[in-house]
Amino acid sequence: MNDTMLIVHQTARPQGFPTAGHFAFVESALPDIPAGSALVRNLYWSVDPYHRELMDDVPGGFVLDAPLEGRSIGRVIASRTPRLPEGEIVFHRRGWRTHAVVTPEETRHLPRFDGVPLTAYLSLLGGTGLTAYVGLTRIARLQEGEDVFVSAAAGGVGTATGRFARLLGAGRLVGSAGSAAKAELLTREVGYDAVFDYHDGPAADLLAKAAPTGIDVFVDNVGGEQLAAAVGALREFGRVVRIGTISQYNAPDAPPPRFDHADIVEKSIRMEGFLVSNYRDLQEELYEFAVPHLQSGRLAVDETVVDGFEHIVDAFLGMLRGRNTGKIIVRDRAEVTAGG
Repeated sequence: MNDTMLIVHQTARPQGFPTAGHFAFVESALPDIPAGSALVRNLYWSVDPYHRELMDDVPGGFVLDAPLEGRSIGRVIASRTPRLPEGEIVFHRRGWRTHAVVTPEETRHLPRFDGVPLTAYLSLLGGTGLTAYVGLTRIARLQEGEDVFVSAAAGGVGTATGRFARLLGAGRLVGSAGSAAKAELLTREVGYDAVFDYHDGPAADLLAKAAPTGIDVFVDNVGGEQLAAAVGALREFGRVVRIGTISQYNAPDAPPPRFDHADIVEKSIRMEGFLVSNYRDLQEELYEFAVPHLQSGRLAVDETVVDGFEHIVDAFLGMLRGRNTGKIIVRDRAEVTAGG
């Protein structure tokens, strides 16, 4: 077993888009394993939009020159607790490093379903999929036949939302994306009826063309101009599910979206945000909903996989620039060789 590990530190606070210069790879000796803990060799890492928020000087944000946190899947390689036997595959949040010391309380056992890849536990069956599922079933309370608009539809949450909405019986499914190629892929592969490239003009005009009779639900990963456009397009009793504001993550001084606030009252619109961490009790329900569809082939996993932990920063920066389709996941090179 290699006796060293690599850890990613954040070294400075970005102004606008972060760069590789805001991070450093630090090599250190493998840590001692306290009693009641285990050493995990990480196999898969998740990089997520919320990591950008944590890079700023905010409560709960990343501490400079210290290991970063993130969702990861790894294999126990040494243990001092019978609750984490060697060889077990676990989910934990001590990512952005090749190895991690964890306690049983910090891990989650991953059930293995036939035909379901491990990466799904970081995408459709993980926090990404749970976010989409909660947004549709608990916040929007989507009803069969209702028309849905999803911003950032090519991202991890966007693709999961599109696929879940189709399975839940949504009517017309409309999305926005950052390129014509992504728009074409979403309509061909994911099940969207219409997708527009938000670079092509005012969002209100593009949405009106894609959904000429309006929408019932808006799942908002972006904020900004697209949120304003959606409020105008919502029908009576429409719902806005606020998930993220990625349009402002790298432009903190950007003005907030301007929309007709009277619409909220006159159309009885409900706008609600949520943190998926408050809905962990729905994890088993997500499995019950999604796994049979994954096994039957009716539901597909949308992922961009980057090989090699040394590329985790590049993967994160690429995700912020919209270079991925679906959930972006970093894979250990040994898993490539093993066929994982």
